[in-house]
Amino acid sequence: MKPTLADITLRLALPLIALVCLTGCNGLIYDDEGDCDPYYKVKFVYDTNLKFTDAFATEVSEVTLYVVDPSTGEIVWQRHEEGDILRSGNYMMDVDVEPGNYDLIAWCGEGHTSSFTVADANERGGLRCMLTDREAASEGEAHVRNELRRLFHGKSENVEFEDEQGVHVKTVRLIKDTNDLHIMLQHLSGEDVDHRDFTMTVTGTNGHMDWDNSLLPDDKLTYFAHTMYSGTAGVEVPDYTKPEGERHQGRAITQVGAAVGHLSLSRLMEDDDLFVKIYNKEGGQIVSLPLSEYALLVRGKYEHPDGTPLTGQEYLDYQDDYSMVFFLDENGRWMNTYIYINSWRVVLQNVDI
Repeated sequence: MKPTLADITLRLALPLIALVCLTGCNGLIYDDEGDCDPYYKVKFVYDTNLKFTDAFATEVSEVTLYVVDPSTGEIVWQRHEEGDILRSGNYMMDVDVEPGNYDLIAWCGEGHTSSFTVADANERGGLRCMLTDREAASEGEAHVRNELRRLFHGKSENVEFEDEQGVHVKTVRLIKDTNDLHIMLQHLSGEDVDHRDFTMTVTGTNGHMDWDNSLLPDDKLTYFAHTMYSGTAGVEVPDYTKPEGERHQGRAITQVGAAVGHLSLSRLMEDDDLFVKIYNKEGGQIVSLPLSEYALLVRGKYEHPDGTPLTGQEYLDYQDDYSMVFFLDENGRWMNTYIYINSWRVVLQNVDI
């Protein structure tokens, strides 16, 4: 049968109809979603460390994300996730919000639900995080004796969530707020040091963070070593009985006694008031020095991958592990002419303790 004009018209129109159906969402097809709605995902990255590599999958076990309307400060959406899904190496959180611009705030790590507490809030200003694993002491003072669980903070402001179909991935970079400090005491003579003869502490007011990770007023905290022990270590100590120019020859001591203490601390800032304070068994203070100020003395020449040097605050944010070695004289007091910080020997002058 000879095709009619209507048949010919339909045959020509079918490919055009199919093309319109396939390209009705701005000419793109999204097999994974199956429709034309926008889909949003948030990727968390923890590369603010001195290896400059993303360690999220190995370091972070819990995340809580808050999506905030920047014009009102209202929290419009939030979600908490934890467990093995975060360790997959390709974890992203699905976010269900309307298109628009938002601030993204995150408190992460097992610490934000254990050692620390994030306040329940309806607006951004209420998203404060406080170190709650503390013991009340005298008025306005508290003691911290336990090892703190890891705490991370992230913030991305005025992020556009496009009104376009497809999957849109947003990124929140995290900063680690918890730090480890290792203190070692050694006698210059090489004799044994009993850790039970000393109390190792850090004092300061750094246990309360605002939504943007800045410090808020807090009680005076005294962090105590959560772990202490005595041991021996090999070291070569300069011979201070010789003239200064000959001390480099040293006096080799293969094994010396040491007292070691491990402390766990909250956020460090360039302008904080944290002090390392060590006391002997009589209660006499043998060491007192500003922690962050001394830590910055040995920050070296760390640079971002693009060659930009780290600022002082960036170094404190990227570094999370500090060690200090103090040498004691025959009276059991710190010989405050030098100190080892993260294996760097720092020579001191006019130090008051």
